[in-house]
Amino acid sequence: MKIEILESNDRVFRFTLKDVTPGFANAIRRAAINSVKAFAIDKVTFYENTTAMFDEYIAHRIGLVPIRTPSKGYSETDEIVFTLDATGPRTIYSKELESKDKDIRVANEDIPLMKLAEGQRLRIECKAIIGNLSKHAKFQPGLVTYEQDKSNYNFYVESFGQMPPKEIINKAFEAIREELKELQKEAKKL
Repeated sequence: MKIEILESNDRVFRFTLKDVTPGFANAIRRAAINSVKAFAIDKVTFYENTTAMFDEYIAHRIGLVPIRTPSKGYSETDEIVFTLDATGPRTIYSKELESKDKDIRVANEDIPLMKLAEGQRLRIECKAIIGNLSKHAKFQPGLVTYEQDKSNYNFYVESFGQMPPKEIINKAFEAIREELKELQKEAKKL
């Protein structure tokens, strides 16, 4: 097996994986999409909402904002609090979601969340948790695809901003390794 890196930056990671089976290439892709964990806003408490939008609609929209996820130091029991307090008339952007943790913040500050009319107010508190795609699509850290060319697989990884795309692949490898350890433990019981 050989890996050749074609492109690597903050948003895109392209590489060619050579001399592997289709099943192995697909396992990497599936692990990168399904098993890599990232922060996402999961709970929203509304203290004041005088907008024309339902609480549920606003909460869903805010939940889809990508949240930067450090590579270590956080667990599935951690909850990171974000607050927002805005009065119209104006547009609210994702950068206004203020985090109580300096390392956990929105990945893209320029996502328009909603417009407030004159006198409308939105005051909320949000909690971000760690999860993966099997819990909800908002935890998916990016897109991972590949194209087969004979026995080579040309991978394309695009990050949504939670973490660098190269880290998505490295975490996918870690997830595969952990699953294989579990399988090995179970096999020893046979």
